[in-house]
Amino acid sequence: SSGINAEWPLRPGGRKVQLSNIKAAKTISDIIRTCLGPKAMLKMLMDPMGGIVMTNDGNAILREIQVQHPAAKSMIEISRTQDEEVGDGTTSVIILAGELLKVAEPFLVENMHPTVIIAAYRQALEDAVDMMRNDVAKSVDINNREEMIKIIKSSLGTKFMKGWNDLACGIALDAVKCVNIDDKGGYKEIDIKRYAKKKKVPTATLR
Repeated sequence: SSGINAEWPLRPGGRKVQLSNIKAAKTISDIIRTCLGPKAMLKMLMDPMGGIVMTNDGNAILREIQVQHPAAKSMIEISRTQDEEVGDGTTSVIILAGELLKVAEPFLVENMHPTVIIAAYRQALEDAVDMMRNDVAKSVDINNREEMIKIIKSSLGTKFMKGWNDLACGIALDAVKCVNIDDKGGYKEIDIKRYAKKKKVPTATLR
């Protein structure tokens, strides 16, 4: 048996793997932590073609990162999913996930079972959704252009293009209205991936 153990060393399991996963996730979170908010710092990236890109978009940064750790890959996948489903908040979701894992780490060290921690987080999620729905959320008139522009500005205000906020917000709102489809059930379907095309424009042409 000693010969087998020497040839096939035991994999680390249980608590060591869980803590290793948390460490990898926190590393990904720390990479883009400084890219959050109106005072965000830009990251300089080199794309595969050798070009230089400066951005504070979390998903754009994580797309260029090559990782091998499964937990780190899962964090990057969270950012991609957020970008596909919502189109914004790619940096926030990674930082939030990193903080949730950081808070869970002491409980794992104290040998609390992961399912207990997950159950507590699910309860906290339900409470947070109820609070947002009942105490924070408010109705918005989508036909009020001025109000819609304010909402769009809150999303684009942290981007590199904030110098052209008014122009960009107007273009974004007009584009969404063009691809808006009224559903029979009273819902509106906006499929920007199929019907709206994004095109990079040099800043010199905007001036």
